[in-house]
Amino acid sequence: MRLIIRMTLRRFASAALLSATLSLCSAVHTPAQTARAISLKPTSTTHQVVGYFPQWGVYNRRYVPKDLITRGAVKTLTQINYAQANVRDNACVVADPQADINLAFQAADSIDGVADPTGPPPGTVLRGNFHQLQLLRARYPRLRVVISIMGKRSLFEDAAKPENRVNFVRSCVSMFLQGHVAPGLDAPNLFDGIDVDWEYPDENHAEDFIALMQEFRKQMDALRPHLTLSIASGAATKNITAVDWRRASVPLDQINVMTYDYQGPWSHTTGFNAPLRSANLNEETVGTTIDGYLNAGVPAHKLLLGVPFYAYQWENVTETGTHGLNTKGDPVRGNLNQSTAVTLLTNPTAKLYRDPVSLSPWVYDGNNFLTFDDPASLQAKTAYADEKHLGGVMIWELSGDTTEGILLRALGQTGQPAPHDVSAGSK
Repeated sequence: MRLIIRMTLRRFASAALLSATLSLCSAVHTPAQTARAISLKPTSTTHQVVGYFPQWGVYNRRYVPKDLITRGAVKTLTQINYAQANVRDNACVVADPQADINLAFQAADSIDGVADPTGPPPGTVLRGNFHQLQLLRARYPRLRVVISIMGKRSLFEDAAKPENRVNFVRSCVSMFLQGHVAPGLDAPNLFDGIDVDWEYPDENHAEDFIALMQEFRKQMDALRPHLTLSIASGAATKNITAVDWRRASVPLDQINVMTYDYQGPWSHTTGFNAPLRSANLNEETVGTTIDGYLNAGVPAHKLLLGVPFYAYQWENVTETGTHGLNTKGDPVRGNLNQSTAVTLLTNPTAKLYRDPVSLSPWVYDGNNFLTFDDPASLQAKTAYADEKHLGGVMIWELSGDTTEGILLRALGQTGQPAPHDVSAGSK
């Protein structure tokens, strides 16, 4: 049976104070665990922190590019992967023209404090997230911005066929790297590269996948040097064995491994979303996934360890002696994240627990079970990434952090210099 550390939090009226307390309590260990945590302290100065930015965050003012500054994300991030572009008719397309190029930002939401013009008709002047990213790049020129192409697996399978491959890549390069984002509307040098989120190439399409990555590399290098080519890759063993990763990794700069969703609401049994390790040697974990890619021939420096900024919850979880862990329950659907943990911990019966093997935290109040990552578990993962000489970490996705940015701050404690702010008054 797992050893369990139980910590009790008193109820606080202020969510901000509770958030800070959660961060502190998460670092509490027994003496042996404290010594272990100290030994895992990251020391790398070349750590990449790549975060996916949610295009849909503009709706209902949940998350906009300015929040990257006000919440301090730019102090930690080395790269933003803007999610998302789409695939249609074997070509790249702007996924949401309203969010990306047409939405008029109010002055309060705009990075430069200037409202977008509302008079010109759509498609005649660049507005939306793309314009805000232009402003962000001007202020933080060392912060890389990459466009992430997403879509159904079948769309990528068709686009990667030999008869479609070259023109598909050409459309992506033209639209997002040359900046022809709409007829008569250009945004040159907006993106520093392309991220391909093909979930996931199987054995029947592995060769087309490799050829597609080679074609991306060829056309991107012909356009200009040092453009980033990355992918999002799966955590399951079948995702690793389906592809010759030794060959596939050659044209790639980054492989963002989605080391999460090991357990979730598709199951009626509680468990950890993203455990680093497990006492059960037959259980898939972050560690077994990373080892799988390394053993498949991927250079360590190209691997980025994925961390979730979201949570999973079950209700009607009965106490069976494990404080809700590995217990039957009813999945709760919804947008759950770090703030969900903060809120749940205001319940007087809620307690924060931590598994000493995976260092994964969970909250249980006698009815609700919540699995998530917190500053302590994230620092353990960055330490692991450093020990394995990985390229860094990847976040899905940035809006899941608290307004105080406690998760990004935890990831940023690696000595990595922040992108330089060249706003007024900086030199």
